[in-house]
Amino acid sequence: MLKNHRQHAKHSVKCAVITVSDTRTKETDKSGKLMIEFLESNGHMVLQYNIIPDEKTIIQETVKGVTSSSDVEAVLINGGTGISSRDVTVEAILPMFDKQIPGFGELFRMLSYQLDIGSASMLSRAIAGVINNKIVFSTPGSRGAVELAMEKLILNELGHAVREVTKDLL
Repeated sequence: MLKNHRQHAKHSVKCAVITVSDTRTKETDKSGKLMIEFLESNGHMVLQYNIIPDEKTIIQETVKGVTSSSDVEAVLINGGTGISSRDVTVEAILPMFDKQIPGFGELFRMLSYQLDIGSASMLSRAIAGVINNKIVFSTPGSRGAVELAMEKLILNELGHAVREVTKDLL
């Protein structure tokens, strides 16, 4: 059954990448660049790339803008998912979700526990959902977290997820 679903998956997804950070620039944003490298080396297109501060209204405005674009099919966000007072990505995008995809965060934390950081994975608030018929993945901002999310989860299901969200649309 899964093979049938994947047969109809999009092979090239048009994406936006957003890095949420108070300190990173395009020169120092290793995680955002890594996301872009993974996407492009797997046949996907990155149409937009933004680095924005960890401010709730700016995150919401940016996500609203990219999910309103008719060109963008998926949004990948890194950063701002921790538990410090400055980490507000989750609070910003969670109320924007039309649908949540709880399995992403659950699987990310499980894999992070098993393969990367052990019990510290419980502090991760990685989430995913659908906004305006666009898939939105939000990962921690560390290179290790981005690599894990991209290799083990996002790249495996990106085309399938986009197809599922859009298959009933006109």
